[in-house]
Amino acid sequence: MTETPLVPPPPPQDGAPWQLPGFDRLYGLDITHIGADEARATVQVRDELLQPAGLVHGGVFAAMAESLCSAATWSGVANEGKVAQGLANQTSFLRPILSGTIRAVARCRHRGRTTWVWEVDILDDAERVCALVRMTVAVREA
Repeated sequence: MTETPLVPPPPPQDGAPWQLPGFDRLYGLDITHIGADEARATVQVRDELLQPAGLVHGGVFAAMAESLCSAATWSGVANEGKVAQGLANQTSFLRPILSGTIRAVARCRHRGRTTWVWEVDILDDAERVCALVRMTVAVREA
């Protein structure tokens, strides 16, 4: 069996988000932008994403950050024959989101040979910061 080389699709253009398979599709992640230093994604709040108290489950915020940063890192290293996967995810919850659209804005803070580090703001519709995430993404040979 021959392996297909891992080549990222072109970065998402405004209005045409990446929709990743599996778990990310299940909770509705849309990656709307991947650039050299910043990446953005959204998730529409729906009942399945709420905890019993009616707030968006914190795991949604953590998952958004991890998938967004992993995809953005992979986009930056795939042409070198490398892959990327989440290594550490530290999420601090500041305020709840009850409805609307969750926005994630990731900024790359470090690009190393074996790890990239990102800081992610999780925002609500009023552009208030609802969670802060520090993501470390491992970079490895494919």
